[in-house]
Amino acid sequence: MSEIKESQYKKIISKLTIPKPWDSIIILVLNVLVIIPVFIIIHQNIIDPDWPYHIDRILLFIALVLLFQLLLRLLKTFLFVCVFIYIAFLVWGTLFQGYGFTAVYDDYRAMIYSMSDSPNPQDVIISKLLPFPNKSKIINAVEYNNPKVRNFALLATTKHFTNIKGHSEYRQIIQCFAIFKEIRNRWNYVNDPKGREYIATASESLQHFSGDCDDHAILMSALIQAIGGTPRIIHTKEHLYPEMLIGTKADLENINYLIKEVLFKEESRGKEIHYHIDERGQIWLNLDYTARYPGGPFMSEEILGALTLN
Repeated sequence: MSEIKESQYKKIISKLTIPKPWDSIIILVLNVLVIIPVFIIIHQNIIDPDWPYHIDRILLFIALVLLFQLLLRLLKTFLFVCVFIYIAFLVWGTLFQGYGFTAVYDDYRAMIYSMSDSPNPQDVIISKLLPFPNKSKIINAVEYNNPKVRNFALLATTKHFTNIKGHSEYRQIIQCFAIFKEIRNRWNYVNDPKGREYIATASESLQHFSGDCDDHAILMSALIQAIGGTPRIIHTKEHLYPEMLIGTKADLENINYLIKEVLFKEESRGKEIHYHIDERGQIWLNLDYTARYPGGPFMSEEILGALTLN
């Protein structure tokens, strides 16, 4: 009886065994896909001995390749079954508009890019903030329900980034970035009347796209809120600027890739992404009018207050 079971087991194994040299090719491809992110993670988290010609990194890469090649060969039958199931899942997703090959490609590129090009690590955790100045006036000025504000927000989303394929989970954020781009291209800084703090409503600022920092922050917040985004206004010693909620650290990796490799490639070339983390671990991206791209440099770091609009 045991011999029959053993014979059946060997038949199943033989059917699952991929003929040579395809088994070696598949293992090599899997090795490359796995080794790149693993190497980046280790490379960024170990001390650099500063060897000439980066010999230490070359030896590390070779060692990882050999280690993973050995592990993958030992587990190749199990791996091939998993790969077959995974490919079948992706084929189904591609045919029926689910999670398919394009989504995997985009996610892998975003992961590799975000590992090798991290956003600004000097993130600031905001807590124990002071009362927000002119809070009620600013809240009333953020007229996100005003038809003029809503219509302009829709107009901006039709002018920029409409040909971006994929990234459907970040559609709303991409549309908010389209609004940022449109306002950034039009905004004209004009001071308040002498000796007076003039707070313009969002619909008023739409007439001439002019005003000071609080007018810009109010307009941007209203437009983002008009299409379902979550903005907030940051108060520093002599400046107000808007930020928008983009989600978690995992979302930040994908947004970093979108900004620097898809949406604002020229504007952000060689630059960092600047953001804040609130007490709940949520990421807020800088949208100041002084920045050429979402997440541009902060004009002022000293935060005195934050007004969330949702």
